[in-house]
Amino acid sequence: MQPDRLVLGFDTSAAHCAAALLFGDQVLAQAYVPMQKGQAENLVPILEDVLAQAGHKWADLAAIGVGTGPGNFTGIRISVALARGLAMTLGIPAVGVTALEAQADGLERPIYSLIPAPRDTYYIQSLGADVDVIEQIPLVEAQARVLEGPSVGPVDTTEFTPSNIPLAVAIAKIAARRFEFQSEGQRPTPFYVRSADAAPAKDAPPVLLD
Repeated sequence: MQPDRLVLGFDTSAAHCAAALLFGDQVLAQAYVPMQKGQAENLVPILEDVLAQAGHKWADLAAIGVGTGPGNFTGIRISVALARGLAMTLGIPAVGVTALEAQADGLERPIYSLIPAPRDTYYIQSLGADVDVIEQIPLVEAQARVLEGPSVGPVDTTEFTPSNIPLAVAIAKIAARRFEFQSEGQRPTPFYVRSADAAPAKDAPPVLLD
């Protein structure tokens, strides 16, 4: 990580707006605001407040890190769309980071990273292993996986390694390590474990008449 690089990380993949501003390894400012809805209206003001706390402005940024999920479909799209827009406007890279990787940042590997998912399931990723696939599995299977080795993330009735690094801080740290090696023009994309619940319309599309 370059010591003179200012990186902003943020995430709205769950019921929150989280943001952190880093200068090298130093966390200059951060914010975590729980919210079930309203991320689209509140994210930019929160980011501006984080920048203002540290006495910086948008033009000072060297890169952006953004949480890409898995998590809430709408929340993920809000952050990713903003990161893309800011990157284009400011002429800086935007790096996508999954929440599973972020919460395990700095912990010894291999390690299981888990995040609660809908319908009594968990998102899980084995980091540092040969297979690095993100899966969505039932609670019982998640508990069994955790018993196999070290893990990070809350799973009912199991032991896990707590991560003391706030999510947005970890996202910014990972982005700071990667942005100079990112391909030119590469943009963050939402990470979805499963497809959206919305189904295509069953009715035939209307016929357009000349």
